[in-house]
Amino acid sequence: VQLVESGGGLVQTGGSLRLSCAASGSISSINTMAWYRQAPGKQRELVTTIISGGSTDYADSVKGRFTISRDNAKKTVYLQMNSLKPEDTAVYYCNIVLREFVTSSYRSYWGQGTQVTVSS
Repeated sequence: VQLVESGGGLVQTGGSLRLSCAASGSISSINTMAWYRQAPGKQRELVTTIISGGSTDYADSVKGRFTISRDNAKKTVYLQMNSLKPEDTAVYYCNIVLREFVTSSYRSYWGQGTQVTVSS
């Protein structure tokens, strides 16, 4: 199983970016999909989650600005980030909990991370 992230980059304050994370491999089903971020010198923090039923949850710092969505057919999770602020600068990681086809076990996988930089 592999997760491939894309969509990071440099944007000015108030701008927007859209991140994508696509899973591939021997996957039976996907449970929770999430985005985390890690700023320099800080611990990795949970930004947002979306469960298989579609319910979402957001960190207070991004509520109203970020939107998580998923395309189950494409095994992809998205993060639409609007009204970006310099404090959103971080490496963003996707995390997916999925059921492996061969073992039928649930496992957690991480993307490689993508840099988001918001200039003031």
